[in-house]
This record gives sequence, structure tokens and C-alpha cells, in this order.
Amino acid sequence: MANQSKRIPTQHVIGFLASIALTLLAVWAVLSSDMPTTWIVISIMVLAVIQACIQLFMFMHMTEKESGGGHVPWNMMFHGFVLAAIVVAGSIFTMSFGFTHDHDDGEHGGHEQQQEEQHEGH
Repeated sequence: MANQSKRIPTQHVIGFLASIALTLLAVWAVLSSDMPTTWIVISIMVLAVIQACIQLFMFMHMTEKESGGGHVPWNMMFHGFVLAAIVVAGSIFTMSFGFTHDHDDGEHGGHEQQQEEQHEGH
């Protein structure tokens, strides 16, 4: 434990406030700005990268000397990034090319159509 006499974790408070500010800036960019959609997406991506860096260095203790001389678990970080990329790519693929529930195979569509015809007569 580095410094037990320290009462307020100033680094954590600064990181938290910076994260809140970046989140509010992203919300403002979406809701209130007159920027084109492309620039809004680009600005949110940039803000996300900045916020990820803040999270890594201020909350995940990337630069602390107590972790074995500043040792950073690059192997675990690499695998985390690969896993996140797979999840994001799979989500985008599923949302873009996935199956929908509006199949016209005759079973579901015909049954609903018969119910609608019955209700029209009453």
C-alpha cells in the first residue's frame, strides 16, 4: 500500500469527473449539436478512445510501480481486445445480415391472415 495517510483518492476523482464530462459531451453531440451524422459518429468514437485510456491509466492502475516495476499485463489486454473485437464484429454482422421474423413461409403468415379475415366479418 503506497500512501495510507492519503484520505481522498484525487486520481480516481479526476478520472471519474473526466469520464462524466466525456459522456456528457457525447450526449450533447447526439442530442443538441447540428453536426452531420458522420462527424457525430467520429466524435463519439474519439471520445470513447479517450475515455478508455482514462479508464486504463486512472482506474486500472496501468502505471503503478507496485505491480512489479510497472509491469503491464499486455497478454491479457491483447486477449481482451480480441474478444471485444469478436463480440462487436459478431453483433454488427448479426444486426446487418441476421435473420428476421417476417418470413413468408406460409405457416405463420397464413394463420395471421386467416385471423384478420375472420375479424373483418364481425
